[in-house]
Amino acid sequence: MDITIVIGQMCVMLLLLLTGYYLFRKKKLNDASSRHISGLVANVCNPAALLCSAFDDGPRLSVGQLGYAFAVTLLLYAILLAASLLFWRLLKIDPKEAHVYHFLTVYGNVGFLGIPLVSAVLGSSALIYVSLNNLIYNVLFYTAGLSLIRKKAGVKTGSGIKERFGRLVNVGTVSALLTLLFYLSRISISSVFTDALNYTGRATTFLSMLVLGTAVAQMPLKELFCHIKDYLFLALRLLLLPIGCVLLLRCFVTDPLLLGTCALLLAVPCGNLPLMSSREYGLDSDTHARTIVLSTLLSVITIPVVVLFL
Repeated sequence: MDITIVIGQMCVMLLLLLTGYYLFRKKKLNDASSRHISGLVANVCNPAALLCSAFDDGPRLSVGQLGYAFAVTLLLYAILLAASLLFWRLLKIDPKEAHVYHFLTVYGNVGFLGIPLVSAVLGSSALIYVSLNNLIYNVLFYTAGLSLIRKKAGVKTGSGIKERFGRLVNVGTVSALLTLLFYLSRISISSVFTDALNYTGRATTFLSMLVLGTAVAQMPLKELFCHIKDYLFLALRLLLLPIGCVLLLRCFVTDPLLLGTCALLLAVPCGNLPLMSSREYGLDSDTHARTIVLSTLLSVITIPVVVLFL
């Protein structure tokens, strides 16, 4: 992977983020419009970008290759779960905020930022690996992650099959599953539909960066940059952990596209889905919101550093 391409793409994304920051400061965007754009990205643009990869004209992976990639992705999430237990103890975090650092460690921004980043750096053919990652991510969050949030909020979690299945049926899981099904079935569809998907998917990068820019604009800069523990945690999460995983994967992953995709998705900043779900249950956390925004800004530097180890 060419490091100059990665640096270039991160600079582009930073400029787009600053555009969102500027528009919010000039009152051209507000919190309500940001939420609407966020919903558009999550429910329309991201699924379209993933589905585009199912109809890509490039070389196709076999079922065995997809199964291998799935196993590699499962291994990475197992490492992330183990790291989440280690980090909050290592940094001597208040046990009351242990769940916050669990979410910050395990659930990266693999959809909102990961999809446009992988597409821009590695091309649409790599998005089939992103689909696998998103599928595992969503199943993990909407089962274990959501159960943890409800437990912290004192809400009883339904244990019936209907309740469990209902939590799994969401845009992220369904779009990832459909992408894999279309990819494996090799269905040919009209260029009218694929062109429509492509145009919709291309909007993902710009719109997602606008939303992140508005999030930065709403965070007091003094509050954002003055917590030493945030930098220590993010050094572990955005540098040490991804670099360690990349060095491990290099021992047995020979496909450069899979290795590159894993590296980029491990290096993305902390995701905001757990924060939004926590707020829904009244578990608001300044630490959670602050660290997500700071990780997004720092990722412009840390992602190219991680790529150097490929």
